[in-house]
Parts: sequence; C-alpha cells; structure tokens
Amino acid sequence: METGFRKWIITITVIISAIIELIDTTIVNVSINTMSGNLAASLEDTAWVITSYAIANVIIIPMTSFLAEKIGRKQYYVGSIILFTVTSALCGFSSNLWELVAFRFLQGLGGGALLSTSQAILFETFPPKDRPLASGIFALGVIIGPSIGPVMGGYIVDNATWPWIFFVNIPIGFVATLLCIYYLRPTQRSRDGKPIDWPGIGLLAIGVGALQVVLERGETDDWFSANYIIFLSALSVLCLTVFVWWELRVQYPVVNLRVLRSVTLSISAIMTFVLGFGLFSAIYVFPLFSQRILGYSAFQTGLMIMPGVLMGAMISPFLGKMMQKGVRPQYLVILGFGFTAIFNLWMSRSNLESGTGDFSLPLLFRALGAALLIVPLTALAVSELAPRDIPQGAALNNMMRQMGGSFGIALINTYIAHRAAYNRTALISHVTVGDRTTQEWLRQAASRIMTQGATVLDASRRALGALEATVVRQTFLLSYMDAFFLLALLNACCIPLVVITIRRKKAAGAGTPAGGAGASVGGAAGIKVEARPRVEIEAH
Repeated sequence: METGFRKWIITITVIISAIIELIDTTIVNVSINTMSGNLAASLEDTAWVITSYAIANVIIIPMTSFLAEKIGRKQYYVGSIILFTVTSALCGFSSNLWELVAFRFLQGLGGGALLSTSQAILFETFPPKDRPLASGIFALGVIIGPSIGPVMGGYIVDNATWPWIFFVNIPIGFVATLLCIYYLRPTQRSRDGKPIDWPGIGLLAIGVGALQVVLERGETDDWFSANYIIFLSALSVLCLTVFVWWELRVQYPVVNLRVLRSVTLSISAIMTFVLGFGLFSAIYVFPLFSQRILGYSAFQTGLMIMPGVLMGAMISPFLGKMMQKGVRPQYLVILGFGFTAIFNLWMSRSNLESGTGDFSLPLLFRALGAALLIVPLTALAVSELAPRDIPQGAALNNMMRQMGGSFGIALINTYIAHRAAYNRTALISHVTVGDRTTQEWLRQAASRIMTQGATVLDASRRALGALEATVVRQTFLLSYMDAFFLLALLNACCIPLVVITIRRKKAAGAGTPAGGAGASVGGAAGIKVEARPRVEIEAH
C-alpha cells in the first residue's frame, strides 16, 4: 500500500504501461496493406504480424502470477517493459516479414505480462476499501487502448511510414522503465524451493497457442477445410483438457485454477469473456462498416469513436467511487450490458445514407456500456480472493477478456462471411432480366454514362458493372447490420444471468450491499456478488 506522490506516480505509470500494450493489439490492423506492399508479402502472410502478437499475449497472461512470484514482481514488471520496448524498436527495424513476425511474438510476451501485472500492482498500491476506485482507474487503459489504436495507426500510416507504429512505444517505454525502477518497491523472488511446473507451462503454451492460431486463421483458410486447422483444433482440445487435469492435480501449478472455486471469480470470468467478445467485435465491425461501406478513412473512423472513448475513460473512476459508497456492481453490469445492446441494436438499423451525426449517440452508448462493464467486473473478479490470490485471479480474468476478443473477432468474421453469401443470394433473386426496377435502373445508368461520350455497348457494360457494385455494397451493408444485431442479442442475453446471480445471493442470505461496512472478503475489494431493413435497388 502506498500513499502520497509515490502512490499516484505508480498509478500513472502502470496505467500508461497497460494502455501501450492494449494499443498494440489494434494499432497494426490499419497498416496491414502498407506493410504487405513494403515487405513484398501477401496479405494473408502479413496477417501473421497480428496473429503472432495475439498468440503470445494469451500464452503469457495466465502465467504472469507464477513468473512474478518466481522472479519478483518488480523485476518481472520492469523486465517486461524493457522487453516490450526493445522488441518494439526491433519490429520497426525489421527488413522482412518473418523477422517482423518473430519480434512481434516477443513483443506480445512482454506486453501480455504488462496487463495483469499492472492490475495486480494497482490493487496492491491502494488499500482494500479503495480497490473499486483502483478498478475504475485500471479501466481507463482497457477502454482507451483498443479504441485509440486504430486512430493512431491510421494517422501514422497517413502521415509517416509503418515502422513508426512501433517506434512510438520507445519513449513511453523508456520513461515507464525509469519510473518503475525508481518508485516501485523492491520485491523478493520466491526462494521456497517449489519445483517449476514445466508440464503445465508446455501444455498451456501449446494448447492456447494452437487455439489462438485456429481463431485467427480459421476464417481465412475456410476453417475445417484446412488440414492444419483440424490438427491444431484437436491438439488444442487435448492439451487444454490435460492442462486442467494436471493443474488441479499438481501441488505447485503454474496457473492456480483452484481460485475458480470462488463463485464470484467464476461468474465474473464468464461475463468478462462476453465483455471481451462484444468489446473487440464491435471495435472490429464498426471500422469495417464505416470504411468499406461508407468510405471513411481509418483516421476519420477513429475520430468518430474518440468522444465516446474519452467519456468512458472520464467516468470510470467515478464508477469506482460509486461502488465504494455501496452501489451494487451487479446493477452497473446490467446497465453496461443494456447500453451495449442498445448501441448494437441502433447500429443494426443503419443504412447507406448514415453519417457521423447518426453514430455520435450510439457510440456514446457503446463507451458508457464498456465502462459500466469493465469497472465492476474488474473489481468483482478479485473481490472474494485472499491478497496472495489476487494476481492469479486478475490474470485469469484478463485472459478471459483477451480470449473473448479472439473468439469474438473470429466468429463475427465467419458470421459476416456466411451472411454475405445468404444476403447476396436473396438480393440477386430480385435482380433479373424481367424485373422492371432493375431494367429502369440499368436504363438510367446507361443514359448517364452515354452523356459522357460512351458508346451504347460500353454504357451498357459499365451500367452492369455499376449494378454489381451496388449489389455488393448492399450485401455487405446487410451483413454488417446482421452482425450488430447478433451482438445486441448476445449482450441482452447476459442481463438475465446477472439478475439470477443477484437473486441467488439474496436467497442465500448474502444481501449486504457491495462496498458496505463489513463487506470485505479476504481483504480484497470489499464487494460481494448477488453475483433488417428491406433493401431494394433504387432508381436514379
């Protein structure tokens, strides 16, 4: 526990470290085309720059508590920042694709460690009664990072070269390293002679790594049509099943799954998975919709998202204060899922004429919903854990959010592809030679083209091309709207789950308001859980 200036400098440092890690999960996405051209690689191969980072993240996050104990938390944290910073520089200096992929994997190992360790340090910096506030502050990074990544990436790609996407981490990492060395209290590494759980480490790395490859590459390679996807899926199921059995059996596990005996942590982890699914999927689908359908640039898309992000970041600490004063976090979670469902439902009613003004309010709902989910779920996850188990609980919760994001993007991408095929079939069934609207549309389009000097034959050919482009645009519009509607349903379905947990706790006699006097469990956070539009071809 810290006080005064040291407390707040540590807080600022760990939040900045968490933000730069989360920024790097999305900042590369908008520069894939540029990288592909500069490195003379295909788009599919270049996508491994994103995949390698995600794989490293999900492998290292659940092991952070174990490694921090073995190495010493301060040493591990400072080492992770240094690794992240140095490999950021090496990524920028990479001369070929596979060099870049290798350095991105190492960067992901350093970055994944920053997230959970930052949260654990933050909780230890604040006294137990202030940990809901710490959760609100930590949510700043979780909200800001993934959202501003595409903005920064778009601006850098438009105004500089792609290596600067990585170079921007260097000064931030350098300053964070110096502050951590100077202000973090020294911590001793464990010298209890406990054996290292090498089988657990191996099973986790192989199982989670294989699963992440399947999720990241499945849609690109048509899922189980590819033999390597089948092999990796089977390998992942086998390794993760054996991993769970082994970790519950071994005396000193690399991931202490026994903390999941806490009903609070287990329920929070499930809802955090859904949060990650919705949070990353929405931030994936909205830029696709705004850029591919409406013609916005990556930077313009980011600017539309930014006001909501700033609002969500500003209210996060106040949500922590509200929980301190006795507001049940479950009620905030219900509101969070509700606002997120409203955002997705609103977006599912968009059309080709939608613009910035149509998105301002729903994007505010999205940001508000994210804040209302992240803050209480972060606090709830560790609320019933003993202090020694908080790092492990935080790591598992963060892993669930990252895995939720990976599942979300993979499944939403697949869903969009399947809906695109369905919607195209539905649309072209009405675009026939005998359809009067179609014939009128082609006639008017050909007439406009002929006024520009084209021959009748050329005008007819170009009119057909324009019709095909219109059908494609309408097809993907409907598909993105379907994806938003699916996300709305997913978030709405989580509300009854939260209500059930509240009633369950009340029935069990645990009706004390969260954060109230005597509500602290195990010296933790002081919280108890009660737990389409019809589309027609327009005649122009």
